[in-house]
Amino acid sequence: MRHSLLPAVWIALNACGQVPAETYTYKTARSCTLQADVHRLPGETPRPAILWLHGGALIFGHRGNLGAEQRQRYLREGFTVVSIDYRLAPETKLAGILEDLDDAWRWLRAQGPRLFRIDPDRIAVVGHSAGGYLTLTCGHRLRPRPAALVSFYGYGDIAGDWYSRPDPFYSRQPAVSKEEAWQTVGREPLSGTPAPNQRFRFYLYCRQQGIWPNEVAGHDPRSEPRAFDPLCPVRNVTAAWPPTLLLHGDQDTDVPFEQSEQMAREFKRHGVEHELIRIPGGPHGFDRKLSDPVVAEAFERVIRFLKERLIPPAPPREGLGLPGAR
Repeated sequence: MRHSLLPAVWIALNACGQVPAETYTYKTARSCTLQADVHRLPGETPRPAILWLHGGALIFGHRGNLGAEQRQRYLREGFTVVSIDYRLAPETKLAGILEDLDDAWRWLRAQGPRLFRIDPDRIAVVGHSAGGYLTLTCGHRLRPRPAALVSFYGYGDIAGDWYSRPDPFYSRQPAVSKEEAWQTVGREPLSGTPAPNQRFRFYLYCRQQGIWPNEVAGHDPRSEPRAFDPLCPVRNVTAAWPPTLLLHGDQDTDVPFEQSEQMAREFKRHGVEHELIRIPGGPHGFDRKLSDPVVAEAFERVIRFLKERLIPPAPPREGLGLPGAR
């Protein structure tokens, strides 16, 4: 589909929900169709892209969960945004979810230039929560590596006590029984569940019992610790890791702030270009409140980080009195 509207008009209409995303199927896994929504400005000039990964503990969530305000800001700055679904746990274990991410990356680079005019060498990955975890896995899994990574309250260690022991915060909530938890999920693979969704009850059960790694990854951290080596980004940092921006609230009761601190320490140890933005008092999902000046400034840093790595500066124009101009 070709767009004839001016970019400013396109953004305004998109913000009002009057312009649908272009939706593509990037993969079919058994009976599960995996789709990508593409949000872009009109025109034929190849643009840098953001591969956006939704959260939801790998158990629920949808490619449409990207907030409209953030999406519009990415568009206004010249990025094409590609938001994907992936198969969800426990019906699909983590190895299969990561295969979906690999396949989405290959599809995006191979088909994106033709289908929606992106530059395959200027793609960043941005994710929130579990999407932040998946974003961090891109640092060591994807080839060629993304140009940059942005993790909002993501995590690099899925085998640690925070996920493999009963969680104090979630354990204060009314207990979810095993029977109730398993009634909220099924047997067949699926992706893209709306939120809020009853599948959160399964997540709550996993956190109360300290069995999220077991049910999502299909391995027990205590009896199979080495099985988590390829699944934990913090164990796979090298000097070849892409530039990475980490954002995390220090009052996050779902993903501990220490998860981003741990990644930052590994990045420093290996000489990886990175920055950790701490949101004082920030809860999980702090970025939903862009009206907060602290959050707004943090998101401005995201924009600058992406532009610095995906949008090269324009060359100086001749005849404007610049040094060397004739």
